[in-house]
Amino acid sequence: MYSAIARNKRNTVFILIFFIVFIGALGWLAQVVYGQAGYGIMITTIVIAGLYALFQYYMAGRQAVAMSGGIKVSSKADHPRLWRTVENLSITTGTPMPEIYIINDPAPNAFATGRDPEHAIVAATTGLLDIMDDSELEGVMAHELGHVQNYDIRVSTIVFGLVVAVGFIADMFLRMAFFGRNNNNNNPVVLVFGLVAMIVAPLVASMVQLAVSRQREYLADATSAMTTRHPDALASALAKLEAYGRPMQKQNTSMSHLWIADPLKPGVIDRLFSTHPPIANRIERLQTMGRKF
Repeated sequence: MYSAIARNKRNTVFILIFFIVFIGALGWLAQVVYGQAGYGIMITTIVIAGLYALFQYYMAGRQAVAMSGGIKVSSKADHPRLWRTVENLSITTGTPMPEIYIINDPAPNAFATGRDPEHAIVAATTGLLDIMDDSELEGVMAHELGHVQNYDIRVSTIVFGLVVAVGFIADMFLRMAFFGRNNNNNNPVVLVFGLVAMIVAPLVASMVQLAVSRQREYLADATSAMTTRHPDALASALAKLEAYGRPMQKQNTSMSHLWIADPLKPGVIDRLFSTHPPIANRIERLQTMGRKF
């Protein structure tokens, strides 16, 4: 477990370096496509992206909650069952009590976010609370606190912010290409290459998001099993998420990797690019763990 935490901290640095280089390459490409001298566009792009990443590091958790429509649970009286479950798990794992939010949505789901355990946020939908019994709810929230323990939330928060940044920059460059003046109109090969690269850029960023997300879901499942000593409860919860899952009312692909189950309920083809591993595979792993306990 400690090696996984150390790996996630290293991944945070690697992901930051990758996105800075990637965004810098986008800026350089825009420089070539639009025939500008010097490195003005590239430097401006890196600076803006860096400032945006810093802002996201501190604010992405709040932004994710706001985007999902979460309502803060300020005390045990607001929702005793959820508060008690999270409080008991926090005591068990020795992590600070996170902020708790409820999302008014019939789609069963939950997520964790924040930059570290001292600034963590966990959220659950009303749909999740309605269909889970106490042991299943404990398994789900232990999974979310597993993301907190393993520093997955830091990696996820940074990926969330930088994927949004790459999409914004690529969109801005495309608009400049179609509506701005271009000094390379006499070189259509350069222009076409640049436009294709800028269209592909968000896809590459999403693939990084996918690669980070799938492994961390398996790790959080294992952390939940070790915390509760009841992996079958989380396996049962995941089976319910599969059976009763539906698209979230407030969908956003940039934060889809934060949820315990894919909030977009993708089709067969889309699942190839899903940020989540197949629920059947996760259940099988948990059941294997259960037989070893």
